[in-house]
Amino acid sequence: MHRRTCIGLALALVGTAAMAQAYPTKPIKLLVPFAPGGTTDIIARVIADPLSRELGQPVIVENKGGGGGVIGALETSRAAPDGYNLGIATVSSTATNPAINPKIPYNTLTDFTPIINVAATPNVLAINPKFSKPDYASFLATLKAGQGKYAYASSGTGGIQHMLMELYKNLTGTFITHIPYRGAGPR
Repeated sequence: MHRRTCIGLALALVGTAAMAQAYPTKPIKLLVPFAPGGTTDIIARVIADPLSRELGQPVIVENKGGGGGVIGALETSRAAPDGYNLGIATVSSTATNPAINPKIPYNTLTDFTPIINVAATPNVLAINPKFSKPDYASFLATLKAGQGKYAYASSGTGGIQHMLMELYKNLTGTFITHIPYRGAGPR
């Protein structure tokens, strides 16, 4: 679906639910598959309050980090399909992890129903300016001269940050040690 189509469908459903007054009748859980403080968590918290006001019920953000988004996505896939258990899907939980791990315990095509695309976020490589000269060529030369000496953090093994850095390492011929966390916030 195109983004515009998804947004229209979601608004139509919200309007119908509000007029029928049948849904929601209790709080809604919005599960974030990462630890608090990262981009996915921030986006969930930004949309939870206005969604609560629109629906007339609290939308409670719950974090379930680990496995590059797999643990939270698994919980969402196992939740009752009642509209009271929503999950934030990410590239990490629905694409990169399933692509590299055939044992992911859910099927992204059949175990989830997409509702709306809420955000698109860029991925940026950033370094402390004290690390090396503040230009890319010097940064890359430093990495190549110190193969295995440096490390990078990611939001979890198999997540988009991890996979992008693996691609970077492959393209540049560098080796940097991967340090996975339970989300971007704790890094």
